[in-house]
Amino acid sequence: MFIKAIVVVFFLFLSPPLYASSHHRYFQSSDGIRLHYIESGAGRVIVFIPGWTMPARIWSPQIEYFSKNYRAVAFDPRSQGDSEVARSGYTPDRRARDIKELLDQFKEASFVLVGWSLGSDEALTYIKLFGDEKVSGVVLVDNAVIDNPASQTSPFLQQFKENRDAAARQFVRSMYKTKQSDPYLDELARASLKTPLNAAFDLLTTLYPGNMWRDIVRKTNVPILYVATPRYRSQADELKILRPDSQTEIFENSGHALFVDETDRFNKLVHRFLTETAWKIK
Repeated sequence: MFIKAIVVVFFLFLSPPLYASSHHRYFQSSDGIRLHYIESGAGRVIVFIPGWTMPARIWSPQIEYFSKNYRAVAFDPRSQGDSEVARSGYTPDRRARDIKELLDQFKEASFVLVGWSLGSDEALTYIKLFGDEKVSGVVLVDNAVIDNPASQTSPFLQQFKENRDAAARQFVRSMYKTKQSDPYLDELARASLKTPLNAAFDLLTTLYPGNMWRDIVRKTNVPILYVATPRYRSQADELKILRPDSQTEIFENSGHALFVDETDRFNKLVHRFLTETAWKIK
């Protein structure tokens, strides 16, 4: 028991810390799944949605930073992080409903949604299904517009079928260009493994095609900030054509988890978007 306690403390020191006053909250979805989120701070609500199989705590640097001026919320989608493992509900519509039911936990009239990768698609699906009346802004982080969802036989998914542990570790390490501690990377890999394999596959094979992304960003009047790595530069250019008033920025030297690779730059960029655009201070 003593050795186990030492190991836990060791991991806590080497992982990005959660803000000291953060709280772990739970609510039950309309289909009976216990969902978890981290909450810290007070004021207007900014909600962070992680990517494929990733936990809410990957947003720890953002929780610490934004909780100083806002109520920062990081969500664990079903079967991710500390949320319950569900037998079903891995469609875009159900996941978007989970976001709606998360927002229902708060009395605020408006929110800003920050979605990373798959979380970006889920934030946009929320707008598609439930409208943008309560959304003051959307930050889309390094998500791809995929015209055809992945197939069960794609090389990427085949790696997870053949050796999921190794594939998860490789996937996590590939998300960064800056040096991260081995315990931190191992922790994220273990978190990724929590999502059942069939569910992880469903999340990537049931995505709406790219036209949905284009239709939503064209039709909504919600301010949009798109932050991406160089591989999605053409997508940023397309967004500026669809929505000339959108804001885009390319993180040339970051990996997929650019909000960790360049935390300070990302936080300041989003903070400026909040104060000058989404929740403009006159």
